[in-house]
Amino acid sequence: MQTRFKKNAKIADIMITSIGGTLSVGIMLYGIFHYGLSQTWAELVLNLFYIACLVMIWMYFFNYRITTQQFNYWCSLSAGITVLLRDILFPPPMDNLVLRSACFTLSVLLLCTLTYFYARREWKSYTKRNLWVIFAIDALIASLYHLDIVYFEAIDEYTNYMLTEIWIRPTITYGLVACFVTEAKREAK
Repeated sequence: MQTRFKKNAKIADIMITSIGGTLSVGIMLYGIFHYGLSQTWAELVLNLFYIACLVMIWMYFFNYRITTQQFNYWCSLSAGITVLLRDILFPPPMDNLVLRSACFTLSVLLLCTLTYFYARREWKSYTKRNLWVIFAIDALIASLYHLDIVYFEAIDEYTNYMLTEIWIRPTITYGLVACFVTEAKREAK
């Protein structure tokens, strides 16, 4: 099977994303079955979108029945839905008002950035810096959630699963942006 990328650095980016995302989703699926679907159904919904992104990353990597436009559209849509569900419509309870407000504001900014990115006709004209902003915002949101969970919330049996779950989307976003950057470079040539 032919891979889309030839440079070892790009292959490593995609492999890190795929392996990290797959392990994280696997841990979350174990947690869902361990704690029962009645308590963790929301995590299952989020994991379905994460799995869809990972499958599309693999399909894109192996150049299998997915065009660049389809990959960018559906992965961005899946990531945007997870932002909307987890961070805006059903945000996790946070005791610290400043962190909660910052996470909400950054989540809205991330959703607007993803929407703006795909509302443009010439999405390939995005620079590498514009693309990495998407990942940076997502990583900052995850860092704030991580900070809240570790320092302001009570540690219990769910803590490790929550820490795993908050870092899945930035891991996937990293892979998506790495693929987008490659397409932006190709279009510039």
